[in-house]
Amino acid sequence: MTNKTSIQGSWASRWIFILAATGSAVGLGNIWKFPYITGENGGGAFVLVYLACILLVGIPIMMAEVFIGRRARKNPINALSDVAEESDSSKKWGLIGVMGMLSGVLIFSFYSVVGGWVLHYIKAMLTGEMNGISSDNAGAAFGALLADPATLLGWHTLFSIMTVMVVAAGINKGIETATRIMMPALFALLIILLGYAMTTDSFAQGWNFMFEFDFGKLTWNATLIALGHSFFTLSLGMGTIMAYGSYMTKDASIGKTVLAIGALDTLVALVAGLAIFPIIFSNGMDPAAGPGLMFISLPVAFGQMPFGQLFGVLFFVLVGVAAWTSAISLLEPTVAFLVERFKLKRVTASIGLGIVVWGLGIACLGSFSFMSDVTLFGKNTFDFLDYITANIMLPLGGILIALFAGWIVKDKFAKDELAVSDTVYKLWNFSMKFTAPIAVAVVLYFLINPMK
Repeated sequence: MTNKTSIQGSWASRWIFILAATGSAVGLGNIWKFPYITGENGGGAFVLVYLACILLVGIPIMMAEVFIGRRARKNPINALSDVAEESDSSKKWGLIGVMGMLSGVLIFSFYSVVGGWVLHYIKAMLTGEMNGISSDNAGAAFGALLADPATLLGWHTLFSIMTVMVVAAGINKGIETATRIMMPALFALLIILLGYAMTTDSFAQGWNFMFEFDFGKLTWNATLIALGHSFFTLSLGMGTIMAYGSYMTKDASIGKTVLAIGALDTLVALVAGLAIFPIIFSNGMDPAAGPGLMFISLPVAFGQMPFGQLFGVLFFVLVGVAAWTSAISLLEPTVAFLVERFKLKRVTASIGLGIVVWGLGIACLGSFSFMSDVTLFGKNTFDFLDYITANIMLPLGGILIALFAGWIVKDKFAKDELAVSDTVYKLWNFSMKFTAPIAVAVVLYFLINPMK
């Protein structure tokens, strides 16, 4: 099995894989959620706990996903089935891949809607619609956008087309080419925005908000938040990393590669916070605004400050790039499956899947207007898909992947792929068997039964 090659192609280099996987991991949550939860839960102390969780849970599970994908050189369903069969176990383990790929499809259906919001705000910043806008008017403008299904449909359609075009072009001409352009652009935009933030009077306040060590805020809930985010931030449990791993060259070190991805993902989130919060504090706004921070508070801030229109455009382009790279990775595992299982041309598979997720997205954008009275378990379609994927399907997938890698895959196969020292392998194997599944199970429990 180790000499197989993927019919989809392979990454040109290890660094292209690192950038592609980082692009998958860096999403909307990195831009506003991680910086905020860092500031609210102990600053630098929280970062240390988070990094420990990344090393103990996120990195080991990512290593497992990469080596399973690389060993089989197939989509997540077939990769899990083949590796299970090679280890004299049931091919039904491939069902983990089914759940993961379904998660990606469902997530894309509402993620594309949010991506559409970002495109709308790029246009609004470019045309000066947000110049001098008040907080009340910014809130009203966002509310009006949500209540306008025709406008949402247009942006959702454009975002879907942008994503499908990249996936349809294939690994090298599509995803790899996009990665070579978009990830350096993302880093450049972050540096420009950070440079501006450093010129504001509130940069020190933003720095202290994120990095001041406050062990008094390191509660059990803060630790749980760090644990949960360390799992979700790396795009685990949905087959993306497994699919990307199947295109990874045999000579690339999985351990070093995954560590680089985790480091870049964390660095982007921290720099984003240092770029955003000084702007927020300079304008006397609440850093706890959540999603509203991005679509209400920041437009007001950009609308009031010098060169605000320019930096507003740069910020939303940054967010758009992050959303786009993540969206591409959501579709890739299922497209790979359709190509390999049904022998479809990649363009046909991409367009067919794109139509399906576009249709699901209409139900999600309708949650704010013409389908607002349609609920599932008390939630509208948008919120229900968000809840069931983030709170149930992804954590469950992560637990099962860890158990599969730790208890089902034979040691000789895992050792062959990971190529690490005996000590590192024992630590990784212990994490797969015990630490990671227990930790993610705790996250899963408290997501379903949140603390009062």
